[in-house]
Amino acid sequence: MSITKALFARSTPAQPLVTHYDDAAGTRVELSAATLANWAAKTANWLVEEHDVAPGTPVAVRLPAHWQTAGILLGAWWAGAHVVADGEAAVTFVAPGETAAGVVAAVSLDPMGRDLGGSSGSVTDFVGEARMFGDDFFGSTVPGSSPALGGLTVDEVLASGDLAPGTRLLSTLAWTVPDGVLAALVAPLAAGGSVVQVSNPDPARLDRHRSTERTTADRLAG
Repeated sequence: MSITKALFARSTPAQPLVTHYDDAAGTRVELSAATLANWAAKTANWLVEEHDVAPGTPVAVRLPAHWQTAGILLGAWWAGAHVVADGEAAVTFVAPGETAAGVVAAVSLDPMGRDLGGSSGSVTDFVGEARMFGDDFFGSTVPGSSPALGGLTVDEVLASGDLAPGTRLLSTLAWTVPDGVLAALVAPLAAGGSVVQVSNPDPARLDRHRSTERTTADRLAG
C-alpha cells in the first residue's frame, strides 16, 4: 500500500486535513481529505502518464510548506515516487522563478489554486497542466520496501509517526526532506489528525491560530 492510501485510510472525506495560513499575505486555505485526495490524484496521474513515474522513481520537491506542496507530496507517493530534495530526478518541483536541471514543474503556490498562466520554455506550469488529469488514481501496489522519502522506505515513513491519535498540529516548520515533511505533515496525518501550517508566521498571531483552529499540539521553527 502506498503512503498516500495508508494516510487517507485514517481520515474521513469531510475531515479537514491541511489548513494553510500565510500570515504575511493574510490568507487561509483549508482542504478536506476529499479535496486533498483530488489534488493528489491529479498529481499522481500527471506523474505517471506524462513522466512514467513508477515505484522508486526519484521526484525532487523543492517547495515551501504549502497546501499545494501537500497535494504534490501525496500525489508523488501515490504514484510510488521516491521524494528527494535534489539530485537527478524524473521531475523537479520548484517555486515560481526557480530553475533546476531536467524536467522542471513550477508550482504557482497561489492561495486560490490559480495557475501561472501557461508553461514557458522548458518550465511546465504544473497547476495548469495537472488540472486536466483525472480526479481518481488507480495505480499499482507500492511495496513497503520501496524508497519513499529521502532514502526512507514506505514502511519506515509510515512507522515514523509520533503524535497522539487525532492530534491537530500547529506547525511553523519548513517542510524539509525528510525531517520537516515527517514532523509536520506525515506525523499528524498518520495519527488520524490534521495540520495547521503557518507560513511567514507572525508570533503575535499564533495564540489566535491555536484558539481559532482548536489545535492540540505545536511544532514551531526555531
